[in-house]
Amino acid sequence: MGKRRFELPDELKFISNSRLPQKKSGESLEGKTCVITGATSGVGYQAAVRLAKGGARIVMIARNQEKAEALCEELRALSPHAPRYYLADFTRLSEVRKAAESILHDYPKIDVLINVAGVHMTTRVLTPEGHETAFCVNHLASFLLTGMLLKRMIDSAPSRIIQVNSEGHRFNGLNPEDLTWEKRRYRGLKGYGASKTAQLMTVWEFNDFLQGTGVTINAMHPGAVKSHIGQNNGWLYNLYSRLIIQPLLKNPEISGEAIYYLASSPELESVSGKFFNQTNEEIPAPHAMNREAGKRIFRISKELTRLDEEFRY
Repeated sequence: MGKRRFELPDELKFISNSRLPQKKSGESLEGKTCVITGATSGVGYQAAVRLAKGGARIVMIARNQEKAEALCEELRALSPHAPRYYLADFTRLSEVRKAAESILHDYPKIDVLINVAGVHMTTRVLTPEGHETAFCVNHLASFLLTGMLLKRMIDSAPSRIIQVNSEGHRFNGLNPEDLTWEKRRYRGLKGYGASKTAQLMTVWEFNDFLQGTGVTINAMHPGAVKSHIGQNNGWLYNLYSRLIIQPLLKNPEISGEAIYYLASSPELESVSGKFFNQTNEEIPAPHAMNREAGKRIFRISKELTRLDEEFRY
């Protein structure tokens, strides 16, 4: 008898999946309006550049006005459609809400929404509105923006929503009874994992709501690539990142190509409610697939973002 080939269990296949060939799309996004967050650096920047090269109209939400203006200037040379930015600090949901309202006022059609903005915290820090920072930036802000733009995207169908998630969801840390980490010692990877788990859980709930609307929603891990995430954590973390972590990471251009594929490929026209490791479908960690817990997180997220009146589900 021949030797049996060893295969990793489904929940560990992300280890080998990261080495699989990646798919690319040459499909045009000419004239499509793409709303993207976190576009001024790293993964978001590469996505914005690639989308602009594909003919998309880039509408970005950024925190830093100077960086946003510089990116707009760069994108003007790549696409005939003028880019535009709206300012919002994702630690303040009131600012996210205001930016979403402005986009709804200015754009009658939204074809693609890509939530990239993210943060990694090494210590517990509450936002001005009382949320744990990673949970707010990585989950609540994107949840609020998605919920507020959802009806416009249904009216614009076919359209696509891409939540840039992370294999970091496998660290978990999500406790609905302690979302602000008052009862537990805060650990950076667990806090990050909690935020990404919550985001994944709500993708499945959004997907149920969107059945038959022509709007798809998927989540993806952008790859182990260089980015500016975590730079808010002080000089010691940044030194460790620069000397130890960053040299091991890949060029973020691969993330831009992966996002473009998910946003444009005809192969994914009706694919929804999935998690991708870049461009390859993957099974998330079991805890992120707990639908009962996910429905609870969805309800809590609606309450925390005050979406109950605007998004009835």
